[in-house]
Amino acid sequence: MLIFLLFATLILVLFAGKATQSQDNTAASNPEVIAWSDYPKAKLQIAKNPSAESQDVLKSQVKKSQPSPSIAPSQPVARYYRTTEAFKRYRPPYEITHVDPSNYGERYAKDINGLPVRNQPIVVLHETSNSASSAINFFQTSHDNENIQASYHTLIKLDGTVVYLIPPEKRAFGAGNSVFDGPNGSETVKTNPNLPPSVNNFAYHVSLETPPEAWGDKQAKNHTGYTEAQYHSLAWLIAQSQVPDDRITTHKAVDRSRQKVDPINFDFDKFFELLHNYRQPPRGIQ
Repeated sequence: MLIFLLFATLILVLFAGKATQSQDNTAASNPEVIAWSDYPKAKLQIAKNPSAESQDVLKSQVKKSQPSPSIAPSQPVARYYRTTEAFKRYRPPYEITHVDPSNYGERYAKDINGLPVRNQPIVVLHETSNSASSAINFFQTSHDNENIQASYHTLIKLDGTVVYLIPPEKRAFGAGNSVFDGPNGSETVKTNPNLPPSVNNFAYHVSLETPPEAWGDKQAKNHTGYTEAQYHSLAWLIAQSQVPDDRITTHKAVDRSRQKVDPINFDFDKFFELLHNYRQPPRGIQ
């Protein structure tokens, strides 16, 4: 009997050790580390094409509901945003496509020094610099070189189509050497000893398809801007999240290589006007 008890105790210790080890690497088993549930989900629609309702929304004037783009509280993220009737009426077309596993990874619970990472989510806005199909083809191609691996969570085409690429609980490789300067100071996480620290571990990356006249021009500093459909679909997508306004940023703002300028000519006033039309906090909360 004594031998049996000792054997049983040994088995329990081994299982406990394995359970602890499995929680050391990624945030999948530790929801308190990365609140990926605060990111937008795939909000699938029945229709593949814009409905008459969504076209009416595009044509209508959106009433501005908030005067400032920085009204939401800082960390921790308060889960109080609710979507509106305007959100329900707008139904963008959507697609779901795969990304090669070499171009995305897991969200880490600890950095390379073993320290816990508890950054609240941010949204990083990008543009493709080429056609949407070109960007998707790149993401679907396997890349062994860590320096060129790249992806977004979601891409929005010129016609407003929302392309879901990577689930929000996964880590997209949308920004290399990057830091988010927010209300709580500078935030970044180093998860790869061979690469600079980045915001990828707590970022949700969304890209807008670049206007055709700037496709392939990596030196472009200016173009005609994005379509009305893109702004509506972007606001509709982000309205599903609990990421506050002051944690929505751009690739240019977080980049530390000083080489990224996207999204070019992005109209934040228009975006926040639409976002506040598609989601609002409860009455009494400003």
